[in-house]
Amino acid sequence: MAGIFTKKPDFIISEKGLSTVQTIYIGGIQQSILLQGENLNNPILLVVHGGPTMPLPGVSSKGRDYTIVTNTRELVKHFVVVFWDQRGTGKSYHQNISPESMNINQFVSDANELTDYLRQRFNKEKIFLAGHSWGSTISLELAAKYPEKFYSYVGISQIVSWTENDRLALKWIKEEAKRRGNNKALLELESIGEPPFVESFQQWGVLRKWQRKLNTLIYTDKDVKHPGLLGVSKPMFQSEDYTLMDIVHSYYHGFKLIYTQAFIEELAENDFFKSVKEMEMPVTFIHGRKDFHVHGSLVEEYFKQLNAKKGKNFIWAEKSAHLFHPDDTRIIEQYFIEELRHLK
Repeated sequence: MAGIFTKKPDFIISEKGLSTVQTIYIGGIQQSILLQGENLNNPILLVVHGGPTMPLPGVSSKGRDYTIVTNTRELVKHFVVVFWDQRGTGKSYHQNISPESMNINQFVSDANELTDYLRQRFNKEKIFLAGHSWGSTISLELAAKYPEKFYSYVGISQIVSWTENDRLALKWIKEEAKRRGNNKALLELESIGEPPFVESFQQWGVLRKWQRKLNTLIYTDKDVKHPGLLGVSKPMFQSEDYTLMDIVHSYYHGFKLIYTQAFIEELAENDFFKSVKEMEMPVTFIHGRKDFHVHGSLVEEYFKQLNAKKGKNFIWAEKSAHLFHPDDTRIIEQYFIEELRHLK
């Protein structure tokens, strides 16, 4: 049953454009992408979602203006915008996917195949690339590996080092639990020791549990009102292209598939301070000022050290934590449009 609570789209692409969900064969399996654009001759923008297993923006974002990283109503007038449900999540989940294939190298390889598919289909030498959170892990490595394929790279909530970020996250969440007088949280957080969290899944999961409970994902106060986790998840339930099982695959089956001990150990080793010290294209990092899920101070430090040979930029989204406020996503949309300057 698609479109459980189907909602009228926020915008409609004209007949001369493209608004379609397509299944393509990459990485040895079928994976689904969403393509939206008013003019097929426009440049391509590929946006890689976070999570893993939280495909927003993804296939379910068809016709939706607000997504958790950008608005799209104006974006589709300037680009062919591509959202992708990564392997093992949403419409790209399959029961026969091997857990061993759920690793960073495979995701980067999938993204590279998708990039080549888009370049060939639309006859483009290069495309624009952006990644959010976990998607920034895939995208930064992809851009560093294949700079000839991209005009620029935008890292939104850029993850630089999973272990160092966990260290900062643990410190912050303990302080927040203490401020709130939450002794249960403090006891559990004290029990897991210090990062890297590679001894057990439970050790790794306790930090994520209390991040979720103490809300590092979303910022709201008396003046700043955010749609909330339920609000940002609505497109999945309202999409005419998504079934209830697609949602289950995102939040349950895909989660079980990817979060193995081997994957956690691999994340602990991922460190762009060591592996990506320079970039051959213009680079921008956009970060929520209120984001204590992925810590901006670590991204700032990396930004200062990164040798971006064609220029770099750092932008604070003032009203946002990890899932961006609608006021900030409008600003991000305009920034993406400004990235077209790199076509010259």
